[in-house]
Amino acid sequence: MNHNIKHVFFDLDHTLWDFDKNSGLAFEKIFQLNNIHTNLKDFLEVYEPINLKYWKLYREERISKPDLRYGRLKDAFDVIGEYIEDEMINHLSVAYIDHLTTFNHLFSHTFETLNYLKHKYNLHIITNGFEEAQERKMINANIRNYFKTVTNSEMVGVKKPNPRIFNFALEIANANPQDSIMIGDSLEADIEGAANIGMDTIHFDYKNIHNGHSYKKITNLKAIKNYL
Repeated sequence: MNHNIKHVFFDLDHTLWDFDKNSGLAFEKIFQLNNIHTNLKDFLEVYEPINLKYWKLYREERISKPDLRYGRLKDAFDVIGEYIEDEMINHLSVAYIDHLTTFNHLFSHTFETLNYLKHKYNLHIITNGFEEAQERKMINANIRNYFKTVTNSEMVGVKKPNPRIFNFALEIANANPQDSIMIGDSLEADIEGAANIGMDTIHFDYKNIHNGHSYKKITNLKAIKNYL
């Protein structure tokens, strides 16, 4: 246990905010509203890995925000063999963002964990998500007031794992790497990114699929208590 820790930084999507669950509900809603009769289960099965691939390209500055929003939908419909006109795909990409933040399922034990940590540490968020959506997610899910600072990639102009976003977050939190820990689901963006600038880390591997690394790992948020 690292007794120097004063600041706990969390990722948001796939770490506290249950992105896959909320995303599935948002698609169900917008398909219904727009008379899209696609099989939701088939769509989500292909969409989820495609979305991760697009976010990786976005993190690496290889595509723009509009490219991400359009491309992930277009590719998913193509894979399941469904032709949807570009105009509708563009409409759905906007409707998806609008509806996504109306569903706010959190991972099990989020409140219990945040309530436990808030008495001992300063809590913060570092997210690659879009500023307008991330703020709404936290407010609608009733977790915004737990965090002293929120750093998102649009404020900094770079995305995790770029060291600049971690350094920016530390600066506005009045923290330094030695007294800070990063908790997130992405090995590349959250864990390796934070470790590279000297922060301690906890990998939240909720699907329990990464076993070959030496970082601290949990599969349930409750297990944070074993380390903090």
